Amino acid sequence: MGREGYIALEDNGDEFDGSGPRCTFRCNECRSRDSFRVHMAFWLLGLCNNFGYVIMLSAAHDILKSEEGAETSDNFTSTTMPTSSPATLLPATTVNSSSNNSTCDQLKCNEQSTATILLADILPTLLIKITAPYFMHAIPYHVRIFLCVLTAIASYLLVAFAHIIALSYTGVVFASISAGLGEITFLSLTSHYPLTSVSYWSSGTGAAGAVGAWAYALLRLGLSSRDTLLVCNFVPVLLGVSYWLILPKPPSILKYDVLVDEDSNPNESGDSSDGTLPGSLEPKKKCRTTPPGASAKMDFREKLSLLRPLLKFMVPLFVVYFAEYLINQGLFELMNWRSCIKITPGEQYRWFQAAYQFGVFISRSSVQIFPIKHIWLLSLLQVINVGILFWESLKHVFPTIVISFVIIFYEGLLGGGCYVNAFSRIRKEVDPRHCEFSLGLASVADSFGITLAGVSAIPIHSRVCDALKAR
Repeated sequence: MGREGYIALEDNGDEFDGSGPRCTFRCNECRSRDSFRVHMAFWLLGLCNNFGYVIMLSAAHDILKSEEGAETSDNFTSTTMPTSSPATLLPATTVNSSSNNSTCDQLKCNEQSTATILLADILPTLLIKITAPYFMHAIPYHVRIFLCVLTAIASYLLVAFAHIIALSYTGVVFASISAGLGEITFLSLTSHYPLTSVSYWSSGTGAAGAVGAWAYALLRLGLSSRDTLLVCNFVPVLLGVSYWLILPKPPSILKYDVLVDEDSNPNESGDSSDGTLPGSLEPKKKCRTTPPGASAKMDFREKLSLLRPLLKFMVPLFVVYFAEYLINQGLFELMNWRSCIKITPGEQYRWFQAAYQFGVFISRSSVQIFPIKHIWLLSLLQVINVGILFWESLKHVFPTIVISFVIIFYEGLLGGGCYVNAFSRIRKEVDPRHCEFSLGLASVADSFGITLAGVSAIPIHSRVCDALKAR
């Protein structure tokens, strides 16, 4: 394909001269029939990339509650028990909510919060996101995707077959490396494709939450945690298939090309006469623009200067993710009694995760239908959710667990909506020369929020448990 293959388009599909603050690149291969492959590939990439991260958080309660040598009935519902499982940290302690010692009024507190699993699942991702924008452009995309697949498979195997807790945490760390490397890679990759690729990627990541959490909860009704994790190994393979076999590849992925002028002769560069690949449509009239990878040539100070205009997106992302993961890993385990429902704390934790992830999936799939400009409002509402659920964890004022499920679903809607609208606006508003770099840089914000939430959730969990014990 000739160097003129990339054509900058306005949101309505018309050409523009590349001078405005748009980041909506489209290539000839991505039009017509190939657009379906692009959309399907990015949806699957989002699904597969975040799947392992979600599975590890859904399995967090099982990892913390499992005993050395065999898992308890809280963690297995199948009649056949394996002889080994992920190792335990510390035994749980039972807290009575009142003088009535009925099973409905008991809360079992793990002595370590599931936030410990969250930290292992997010710190490597954060480290990658902080450093990668400054060197990742030197690593070819196919090498990055291979590393994502390899580390994802390693994560499932390590956690499934671990006999000591250190190996379980190592497996979670590998899942984090895969998800972090994948997110910054695939978000940057969207800058080479139409604007809609961001919404399909975001929808896929939302689906990863819903599918991953629900799949783990349902599979655990009949399988051990080890077998459930082994079943999940097909997902990294699907990620590789989505990138190498389904996604059409524009030449700029392999090398950033400079577009020729309208009056230039493409044959002078030795390219094909029509600038198309077999089966593609005839190219539209060429226009001058800047390749998506131009920011790779900037020095560190110039790249750092791009941070300031991104803060209006990054601050709401930070706040909304801090609030929701403080709920998920600090409070979920503490809202599980006075309902007399016949599920264990571990099962309830998994279904809370499933409700949250279902909300994330719906909102991340909605940007084309219901775009939101003032994303700061979503972060404010999420902070209010923290206050409500923290009060519930202390006082247990809800008459039924259904209220908890509704609020948790709503929490997922807010978090997913903030994510997809933030990155969609970056694609629309950031200078095309810096779009690829900016997408990767902005993704650091949510990881910072999740990390701080994990650190904060540990003492909050302990304090609430201590307060309940003292009653």
